[in-house]
Amino acid sequence: MPWAWALPALFFLVAIHYVAVAAGAWYAFTDWSGTHAGAKYVGLSNFRQILHDHTARTALVNTVELAVSFVVIVNVVGLVLALTLHRTLKSRNVVRSLFFAPVVLSPLATAYVWSFVFDYNGPLNAFFKAIGMPSAQTSWLGSPTWALWTILVVLVWQFAGLAMVFYLAGLQGIPDELWEASAVDGASTMFRLRRVILPQLAPALTVSFTFMMILGLRVFDQVMALTGGGPVDATETLATQVYKQTWVYGRFGYGAALALVLSLLIAVIALVQLVVFRARERRL
Repeated sequence: MPWAWALPALFFLVAIHYVAVAAGAWYAFTDWSGTHAGAKYVGLSNFRQILHDHTARTALVNTVELAVSFVVIVNVVGLVLALTLHRTLKSRNVVRSLFFAPVVLSPLATAYVWSFVFDYNGPLNAFFKAIGMPSAQTSWLGSPTWALWTILVVLVWQFAGLAMVFYLAGLQGIPDELWEASAVDGASTMFRLRRVILPQLAPALTVSFTFMMILGLRVFDQVMALTGGGPVDATETLATQVYKQTWVYGRFGYGAALALVLSLLIAVIALVQLVVFRARERRL
């Protein structure tokens, strides 16, 4: 009887998710255009084309650069917020909720709000003008130099609260005796952070770094809403290229190849990161 209840859900899971993934992996080796039933097998042709496609290479570099920067900054900000809101403030529960609120907002809605902030006539440039720094005004979303970093700002703003929650959960697991012993011994703040807090937060670090790396590598909504991949491919990512090659240009086989590369990149980096952090946990 338990299997009878589970089988319908398992059937839809396999049919919609796993079969679709397997079909996508197969189409990566074909020239399927999405407009006819047949798909000619072309071997590694799509992947060789990726190596010679300037836009695809730029998207790969942007994806890795954005993901690495996002992982480092969002975890530092999340850790600082968690340490600040762990015990010190009486209203910390309200402040925690405020910092976590952006996590549950729609990425598209968030990006559209930030597009107004970064607009040339928006609040950010108005602020620089008001404080007597008109030279700092720029077209943030239209600049090849700054566009990618505006997306980074939006990502950190939206997901710093999630990293904070991971670290707050880890801080809750640190015994009070460790806090009291380090305080009695007169340990400095940096010493307690390095020798007491971070070793105890090793599992939370593993979860947060791995989760944020996956989020950073597959970023799509924020890019499409803020810049659409421009200007001049400065913010193209592998995810945006998958969408454009598949649904804009009708190159389903090539888009599937890009999707497979992105999936493998996420799997390899996440696995390596997980192994490294787990090894570090065992040493601690």
